[in-house]
Amino acid sequence: MPNPNRIFITKFIIFFITFLQSFNCQADISMLQKADSLFVTKNYQEAMVIYEGLLQNDQTYSPAMLLKMAFISEGIGDYSNSSFYLAKFYDLNPTPRVITKIKTLTEQNNLIGYELNDKDRFMKFLTDLQLEITSVFSFLLILSLTLLFVFKKNAEKPIHYLPSLIFLTLAFLTNNFLSQPNTGIITGSPTLVMDRPTAAGILLNVAYPGHRVVINSSKDIWYEVKWENQKGFIKKENITPL
Repeated sequence: MPNPNRIFITKFIIFFITFLQSFNCQADISMLQKADSLFVTKNYQEAMVIYEGLLQNDQTYSPAMLLKMAFISEGIGDYSNSSFYLAKFYDLNPTPRVITKIKTLTEQNNLIGYELNDKDRFMKFLTDLQLEITSVFSFLLILSLTLLFVFKKNAEKPIHYLPSLIFLTLAFLTNNFLSQPNTGIITGSPTLVMDRPTAAGILLNVAYPGHRVVINSSKDIWYEVKWENQKGFIKKENITPL
């Protein structure tokens, strides 16, 4: 017979953890609203402190917050950070106007890493709906398993288990692999793009702040990146991950 005290403690712990998560989320939203109020009243420095705290802790923030941070940074002449916030915004909401603004801030007309083809747009659409897509496949998996249990006498052939296997695979794939690639913006000036993770490698290009790259992996002091459809290596000190 189950121990009533143990069951009560388990339920209490689950409730307490859920309550704390909800409380923290509400606190983050409250801080964001406070910062937005400060921004509206042109108390930019105070608003920026709160915005930076939310962003640093990867807490509740919106694309609009990134635009406000870019506006404040540009206003104080910090064009590097302004470009960073705009590039981070671009990852969430890719629009041509953002690219134009980054080009203006960095004084470069040929920035790479901001091109989006139809495949990229489709993947962006899927990754934005990752939670919903995974939930649908999980629901279909539970439904198929329920039907197998209800009609288990008639589910004698292996083909009857195929839908459950398919939904299980799709739910696993969308939950673990349907995500945006890691990206970063070049902040070092100048930045050397090498063909190998060593200063003795072949120089592929010399880049300046503003370029956006896909970060494939990390090795010692180097990032392996995608540079104009080829593999390149850039020192970590010259890239700020988005």
